Amino acid sequence: MEGKEEDVRLGANKYREAQPIGTAAQTQDDKDYTEPPPAPFFEPSELTSWSFYRAGIAEFVATFLFLYISVLTVMGVVKAPTKCSTVGIQGIAWAFGGMIFALVYCTAGISGGHINPAVTFGLFLARKLSLTRAVYYMVMQCLGAICGAGVVKGFEGRHQYTLLGGGANSVAAGYTKGDGLGAEIVGTFVLVYTVFSATDAKRSARDSHVPILAPLPIGFAVFLVHLATIPITGTGINPARSLGAAIIFNKDQGWDDHWIFWVGPFIGAALAALYHVVVIRAIPFKK
Repeated sequence: MEGKEEDVRLGANKYREAQPIGTAAQTQDDKDYTEPPPAPFFEPSELTSWSFYRAGIAEFVATFLFLYISVLTVMGVVKAPTKCSTVGIQGIAWAFGGMIFALVYCTAGISGGHINPAVTFGLFLARKLSLTRAVYYMVMQCLGAICGAGVVKGFEGRHQYTLLGGGANSVAAGYTKGDGLGAEIVGTFVLVYTVFSATDAKRSARDSHVPILAPLPIGFAVFLVHLATIPITGTGINPARSLGAAIIFNKDQGWDDHWIFWVGPFIGAALAALYHVVVIRAIPFKK
């Protein structure tokens, strides 16, 4: 007990009592921080590394599982005669957000757990990964999404799948294309901004006394954005998710507004990357 009391006394002297909530309890001397170097624009050596291809496989599998669970949930809600007998919009939002939480947790150590071309694009703009890896990830994500939606169609049957809309994104009646584009931009900004904040090495070093499980805020951001924008666009914020559903559904309804679900997320991701680099990263490490 004496030893524990001594530790408490030393700790009280080491860390000031008047410490503002949410700021660092440790100084730079207590926790060294080195700014990670920017990723090279093109890294040829990646193409000969097994870890590079393993990461792409992880992105494929994660996006496949993401589309399978999320689109199947959408099918169940749409198929029911009354929403009261299903999980409803809240359940759809939880399916998307919960799967992102689980899959980011599973794949973060392998590929970074992007599972979204918009996230990959934002991280590329912030120099977190090379162009080679960014393009490779996007291709694997889109292929995984197509396969995931295809399996759902196989379960539901062609007629039933088409009748239920295939989980394809489109701008809802009563909203303009501009409304849909704006919703996608803002929604993706929320997601990518959360990704940057949850994975920021500077913040992890500065606020090491605050435990952060990165997949949790990322998944919760996806959940909240879906709650807000499902009534507007069905919520894309992920071009691979929108592409996979549109290709398998393959009707005009899925293609008419499809450009919105690429342009909007990429603009939102670019704005989040710009905000992160210009504003967040500019904050000094030691306050």
